[in-house]
Amino acid sequence: MATSTIKLFNIILFFSQGYSRCSLEDIHVSQAITGLTVKGKPELTVTVANWCSCAQSNVKLDCTGFQSIKPIDPSILEVSGNVCLVNGGKPISEGAVEFSYAWDIPFSLLPISSDISCA
Repeated sequence: MATSTIKLFNIILFFSQGYSRCSLEDIHVSQAITGLTVKGKPELTVTVANWCSCAQSNVKLDCTGFQSIKPIDPSILEVSGNVCLVNGGKPISEGAVEFSYAWDIPFSLLPISSDISCA
């Protein structure tokens, strides 16, 4: 009985440690000016990267005031008010999603939420 309790405790500990390794802080958003212009506005490339080994889905960014003269595929970035959904809500594993936009100023695009799933 004690052995099964210890095994169960170890399994719970293993999964809780794996799950807690990841957080919203593992979503990193970087931007770079491409040097191109679209209708006179500078183009920026945005990379949304997950630096965790666990996938993160339903990644949402604060995109207050976000605008772009260049169309963005809504399956990559869906703007809804002040919140933007990345990658259509699909998981971002260890990797990145990229898109570009064109406007007078860069927007901060800070991560505000995600769902973490460790397999």
